Amino acid sequence: MSSLLLNPNRAFSPLSRQVLTASFSSLCSISNARILLGSRPTAQRVVGFKPRASRDSFDAEALPESNTKKKSRNNNKKIILFGSTPPPLSEERGGSAGNSSGKPAAEGSSWVFLQRAFKRVLAVLSNLPLAIGEMFTIAALMALGTVIDQGEAPDYYFQKYPEENPVFGFVTWRWVLALGFDHMFTSPVFLGMLILLAASLMACTYTTQIPLVKVARRWSFIHSAETIRKQDFADSLPQASIQDLGIILMGAGYEIFLKGPSLYAFKGMAGRFAPIGVHLAMLLIMAGGTLSAAGSFRGSVTVPQGLNFVVGDVMNPNGVLSFPSQEFDTEVHVNRFYMDYYDSGEVSQFYTDISLYSLDGKELMRKTIRVNDPLRYGGITIYQTDWGFSALQITKNGEGPFNLAMAPLQLNGDKKLFGTFLPTGDADSPNVKGISMLARDLQSIVLYDQEGKFAGVRRPSSKLPIDIDGTRIVIEDAIGSSGLDLKTDPGVPLVYAGFGALMLTTCISYFSHSQIWALQDGTTVIVGGKTNRAMLQFRDEVNRLLDEVPELVTIDKNFNG
Repeated sequence: MSSLLLNPNRAFSPLSRQVLTASFSSLCSISNARILLGSRPTAQRVVGFKPRASRDSFDAEALPESNTKKKSRNNNKKIILFGSTPPPLSEERGGSAGNSSGKPAAEGSSWVFLQRAFKRVLAVLSNLPLAIGEMFTIAALMALGTVIDQGEAPDYYFQKYPEENPVFGFVTWRWVLALGFDHMFTSPVFLGMLILLAASLMACTYTTQIPLVKVARRWSFIHSAETIRKQDFADSLPQASIQDLGIILMGAGYEIFLKGPSLYAFKGMAGRFAPIGVHLAMLLIMAGGTLSAAGSFRGSVTVPQGLNFVVGDVMNPNGVLSFPSQEFDTEVHVNRFYMDYYDSGEVSQFYTDISLYSLDGKELMRKTIRVNDPLRYGGITIYQTDWGFSALQITKNGEGPFNLAMAPLQLNGDKKLFGTFLPTGDADSPNVKGISMLARDLQSIVLYDQEGKFAGVRRPSSKLPIDIDGTRIVIEDAIGSSGLDLKTDPGVPLVYAGFGALMLTTCISYFSHSQIWALQDGTTVIVGGKTNRAMLQFRDEVNRLLDEVPELVTIDKNFNG
């Protein structure tokens, strides 16, 4: 009669001690050995750690050659879940074959037909080549939307895509306007492809990803040593305890389940949920993009300094999902517009001091905006995008001030030029003469006399008079105008949330879902496992953990040291 002795110096929690005490009964019945826990008996306790090579040599001798080499696995094999049974037909189909639910036969057959049709539709939508084709089609439409100018008047497309000279031999304005490619991202074709891709993602999630997660969450024991040896990784531990293996696996982050001589452990379940998260993130991105395209408002306005406008008067809906909010009644007042210049005299930056007022005249918000620093209020974003020269304020022979409207003049290139004219004679004469004033920006004004000859340059801030053809002129101020773009984009939060979730779930998808089964066969523990990725790392990790399992050494109970 011999005893299996454990190292008394190992630290066990109360819970671990209860698990060990309850679970060792099966091992005792197999090995006819006596497990000693607690106080020191008369026999010497000996626990030995064998190097990995000793277990390998044992396995090579004990196991047949066919079991020491990994057999090839067929990926098309069915997943077998041990310890679980499929639901009865009455639960799966909502009734028994005898139509115990009381529904008429015609109604029952219609229900069965709808179920079959639904399953066929799901099978088609969840087809991977179809989803890939949908994504390529959406990418092609997006590229086409960057080639075709968006949002132009029909006359523009009449001239650019004439029927007499079609692009690529067939693309004319009829194709562009009929398919809605002049507003690609709200066109029925583009939105329809987004809806179809979303349906494919949901079908794939329902038919593939969710069942895989359900299967992964079902923990089951394997009671056959031969089945365990057929796993992707297999090994055996002679003179070892399955409870010791469980404790070591628990310390490595595995969830442990023990039932008699069987053990099941897993970790990395989050990796199984990651594909579902990726699909949901893509759905969020597409929903946000669709809402931005079909549910937003946009508008542009040029406002002279000192004037105001109402938001709703300049906003235009982009699609059928565009609904105005109460913030559209907000009044925007341009308090001041000014610019900064480089040393060369070129404009470097322009600013607009803006105040927002409610209908009762209460100031809601005030901010000085500039390029790349917009104002945001109630879902409305106001961008600084352009500038202009609204008016030139002057005094004439001590009278005034008068505001002379500045008109933009056409120039080649991106340079701006503004001009105005001050009559000095009879304004009703067909050959009226006067003083011309030109400006490239708000910092200097160039003046010309009645003959078109250069008369001088004045800065609005200098207040210096200039006499031209007997007329004394003082330039009091240069009044600029601010070019503003306004928009609402309700889909932005969804797009940001979708991209954030996509990055997170993509990282989580790299977590390996690893499973380990073990069986106590006498004093030998047979171990097998598999993982869905990083197989080499999984083998190294399991080998390292198995090296930490202590070996139980049998000695004669009369041994006195």
